[in-house]
Amino acid sequence: MARIDSKALVAEIFYSALRSVDPYELVKSQTAGIRDYFQEGGYERLLITGFGKAACAMARAAEDGLAGNVGKGIVITKYGHCAGYSSNTVTAVEAGHPVPDENGLRGTTEIVRLLKNMDEKTMVVNLISGGGSALLVSPSPGITLDEKRRMTGLLLRAGAAIHELNAVRKHISLVKG
Repeated sequence: MARIDSKALVAEIFYSALRSVDPYELVKSQTAGIRDYFQEGGYERLLITGFGKAACAMARAAEDGLAGNVGKGIVITKYGHCAGYSSNTVTAVEAGHPVPDENGLRGTTEIVRLLKNMDEKTMVVNLISGGGSALLVSPSPGITLDEKRRMTGLLLRAGAAIHELNAVRKHISLVKG
């Protein structure tokens, strides 16, 4: 009877689980369907938008899988999460997480501007991953970014769970990340 190497088996299960949730691979596996939908729908422009800690990996996969179809785009991610990412079509904005900052506000403004300029011949692929509620930041009228930053810091120091933080954020944001 063959002996089972339990360490090797556990390692294989672990790495298989990691591969199954890799943001690049998950998005790349969907690009053929997106390309078909784009072509069959008679779209003329394809925009990529996104926000979250995996936004650059997902944008890279979308660009790789949709080569030649991507017109323009912008993604917002946490500082340090775009290592080696370079694109001629999709702009990557690194911003503050979990406390929002000016870069997040600037990136959000650019996404909104890009979406306002679309028409019925424009298809948008919106890539969302964890961290979006801090990265896609646009305070409600009457609330400043500094006030939103202070509120986030107070809640974090008080030990608020992410769902509690998000419950507050959605009430003081124009966009709901």
